[in-house]
Amino acid sequence: MIREAQLERGIIFGDRHTDEYVYMPGSEVGAEHPVYVYEYGNGRRDIDLTEALYLIRVRDLRPTLHPLLGRTSC
Repeated sequence: MIREAQLERGIIFGDRHTDEYVYMPGSEVGAEHPVYVYEYGNGRRDIDLTEALYLIRVRDLRPTLHPLLGRTSC
């Protein structure tokens, strides 16, 4: 629940060493079923909340500073 609330506030989870990030784009704030983003290396794909939370847990992603977006996506 805490990670979900952080994602909804625009907090970016990631690992700067592996170049992986999970976040909800600012354009999705307030959407009934928001789309989240998983960035990895040179790739990027849309994911749902379940997968976002799974990746954060399994990849041990922490709130971090995104190289382009900063600390939040909003």
